[in-house]
Amino acid sequence: MSPTASATGVAAFLHVSPPVRDALASGTPVVALESTLVTHGLPYPENLAVARAAEDAVRAEGAVPATVAIRSGRILVGLGHDELAELATVRGARKASRPTLAATLAAGAWAGTTVSATMIAAAAAGIGMFATGGIGGVHRGAFGGPAPTGTAGAAGAAGGRADAGPEPPTLDVSSDLAELARTPVAVVCAGPKAILDVPLTLEYLETHGVPVVVVGTDEMPGFYSRRSGIPAPASVPDEAAAAVLLATHRRLGLGSGVLLCVPVPAEDELPLEDARAAIARATIEADAAGVHGPALTPWLLARVAAITEGASVRANTALIVNDARMAARIAVALERHRSEDTQ
Repeated sequence: MSPTASATGVAAFLHVSPPVRDALASGTPVVALESTLVTHGLPYPENLAVARAAEDAVRAEGAVPATVAIRSGRILVGLGHDELAELATVRGARKASRPTLAATLAAGAWAGTTVSATMIAAAAAGIGMFATGGIGGVHRGAFGGPAPTGTAGAAGAAGGRADAGPEPPTLDVSSDLAELARTPVAVVCAGPKAILDVPLTLEYLETHGVPVVVVGTDEMPGFYSRRSGIPAPASVPDEAAAAVLLATHRRLGLGSGVLLCVPVPAEDELPLEDARAAIARATIEADAAGVHGPALTPWLLARVAAITEGASVRANTALIVNDARMAARIAVALERHRSEDTQ
């Protein structure tokens, strides 16, 4: 059933599943999970297997998973077993973000939710923790600056062009970043996607007042790789410290989210130099093929997967599950911190 014409606000479009609703009512930690990895990120049946593994990782740590998706004009917060299986086999599903959320709901079909749309839904449902693989960010050559190099240094980790020549100015910046600035949800990920300009992404987040905190190391994760060569803007040693920082941020009432970055497990990472070389090669090929705009990110990810003979995909699937696990641990630690604070 669609919301009534008089109902307004995101909450009017929410359908929160009974397990998620009960968890929120009882104070059990809940972790939101996005669904574009199911609809657009991985082929069937790998998409279903990874989505279920992420949910299982959340449950194993004592929290409740809430995979978010859109169906029949409703934002579903917490998919059932059969719903997740159905979503995994949908052909031509839409991709919902803040700019496309209204159009997606009006269309009435299945859609996966991006980082921005999942944050919106989580905040409306009262969920403060969200896990994803990697966030979007500033693309190479944005704002008319020189494109980063693809071979060395911090810019190389961003996955830019090998020739470092100037590109036409663009404003190719993911809506994920603006959402982090305006929506008070903690996002656990393995950092910005490695094909992006990571230094510019960090500068953009700083300008918009979004804390970026790395858990367990003082270096930004390189998405596919544990290292990037880029110093972390801030770091905490473990989940308990991350929970204390989050609690403090929320008490300040600043209104923004927090980006918590967690390195991919060591046994699953793509070595940094291999990742840099693959991204540089894929980027040059994209330039030669004239691939730009919305088509660029999926094209580059597919080429990197082919160049690395699937190693990037294995790292990607591992970090998705690991991020879900870490988000649940932080959520549980945050709830414990709140309980101790009230005693």
